[in-house]
Amino acid sequence: MQTREAVTGLETDRNLLDEILTPYLPHCRYLWKASVSLSPENGLPLARCAFTIPESCYIADTGHFNSVEFNICYNQMAYYLLAKTVKEGLAAPFDRWDMDDFRERQLSSILISDFQSTFRRPVNGRHFSGEISLTGVRERTGAGGRRPLIFVESACSYWDDAEGRADGRVRFAVVDPPLK
Repeated sequence: MQTREAVTGLETDRNLLDEILTPYLPHCRYLWKASVSLSPENGLPLARCAFTIPESCYIADTGHFNSVEFNICYNQMAYYLLAKTVKEGLAAPFDRWDMDDFRERQLSSILISDFQSTFRRPVNGRHFSGEISLTGVRERTGAGGRRPLIFVESACSYWDDAEGRADGRVRFAVVDPPLK
């Protein structure tokens, strides 16, 4: 079994987690624990998370974590990591925002532009762990009539106690100011 070093840092902010999960139907709130810290490799925020999926929200039990659940869990990790980054002022340009800025953008202005997932070994969806790390952040000004954007590159992985493993890379853009 693969071992992982414990990530220490900002432990689960229960009020913040509840807030970022509010848009999800109650039976689709899979993220229940998250610890945020800064990556020793690039100094950008990362989150180590715990999930449970008691039953699928859309299909009969497949017996394993699947691509739809991968995406839902990714979104929940990303929202929590961005919200905590804003709240704690962990990284530019999000350190210029306040929580009202995040709330205004959470659903309408965070847009996935590239999503890649690889399933190495089946992951037990009943209880598993995940990690998201920001691997790059850059801003594009609104010159030439274009909307200002923040481009975020990220990597994620999921694993369970039985050596299940899935990995991904996701690029998303944040429209700033938010879409109206």
